[in-house]
Amino acid sequence: MPLYKYKAKSKTGEVYERAVEAADKFALYKIIREEGGTVVSIKEATGLGILNSSFSFSLGSFFGGIKTQQKINFAKNLGSMIKAGLPVTRAISVMGKQTKSKSLKSLLADLEADVSHGTTLSEALNKRPKVFSGLFVSMVKAGEESGSVSGSLAIVGNQMEKSYLLIKKVRGALIYPAVILSVMVILAILLLIFMVPTLTATFEGLGVALPLPTRIIIFLSDFLVNNTILVLGTLLVLCAGLTMFLRSKTGRELVDSAVLRLPVIGEMIREVQAARTARTLSSLLSAGVEIVVALDVTIDVMQNHLYKEALTRARDAIQKGEAMSAVFVGYEHLYPLFVGEMIAVGEETGKIAEMLLGVATFYEDEVDQKTKDLSTIIEPVLMIIIGIGVGIFAISMLMPTYSLVDYI
Repeated sequence: MPLYKYKAKSKTGEVYERAVEAADKFALYKIIREEGGTVVSIKEATGLGILNSSFSFSLGSFFGGIKTQQKINFAKNLGSMIKAGLPVTRAISVMGKQTKSKSLKSLLADLEADVSHGTTLSEALNKRPKVFSGLFVSMVKAGEESGSVSGSLAIVGNQMEKSYLLIKKVRGALIYPAVILSVMVILAILLLIFMVPTLTATFEGLGVALPLPTRIIIFLSDFLVNNTILVLGTLLVLCAGLTMFLRSKTGRELVDSAVLRLPVIGEMIREVQAARTARTLSSLLSAGVEIVVALDVTIDVMQNHLYKEALTRARDAIQKGEAMSAVFVGYEHLYPLFVGEMIAVGEETGKIAEMLLGVATFYEDEVDQKTKDLSTIIEPVLMIIIGIGVGIFAISMLMPTYSLVDYI
């Protein structure tokens, strides 16, 4: 089992730190509550950890290639078979026989073996953190405690599918222009290296004065031809350096902040994050997970550090007895005002899960419509950009011809 280090506040107000082994954060919260404490912060211990958990992490690395769609199908199919009355082990065995993926087949075989030896499904899933997220494990754990594993699996399967489709739509809308622009740059480089030198020799033979645009293109062509290795090496170094920077903490934080300031795209990202937060919290609360645990799992799900900070503030506010909605309203630059208002209504009526589901559905529909609109707008914009690029190149190469006519 993983080792957790946590800070908690006792009933007398004293803050203390401890380290304890627990199956997951869900179980850890239960341990802290039993000892009469209130959670302040939790961190999973890094490094080698406990000897008997090393095998679990190696399995997680080995099965890290399981696709998101396979996890969604696993949750939905397993939930359906359990609901139909099949034991968990038999349901997993049936799925293992049906799948053609070797990695998924091996994973299901190991899960079946663990559950057959008395391990609960949530504990078996928790041994493979590279495959199953904290959200997945917490939902199954809640289902086991409430006696509705099939219902929890259906909820988490639906939640994962909604999030997956949402991200896929946004990526699809952005990949198309990125591919077109990349092809344009590559074609421009090829023209400068192979075509322009031929035209340059022709112009030099004519002996006419070349216009400024033509001289600029010839200069770029000569530079690329004479320094091809240098240019390629510089580009590789820049790409490697940029990749390393973006993977660093500073780089990630910079990108997290920058993307939210982009016109059109920034608004879409805020709506995607709002939908993801709302659906994750709604799924967990609907499955019976306590609000503090649900927020802690949602923090792990979010990737943008700004949203992690906002949700951490919301969790701390609840632990202090304050309203969660006030935190969301205070982070209007991250979450639309509608999110905080709906959560406030949920707190007043005691139906936070239902309100959050409504928020998630609303913003998912908004993003879906905006990705369609974006795709419609991008096509003519790209045509204009391509036309301008081709026009500049064509005019620059044709201008010397007109100069020759004037010369004659």
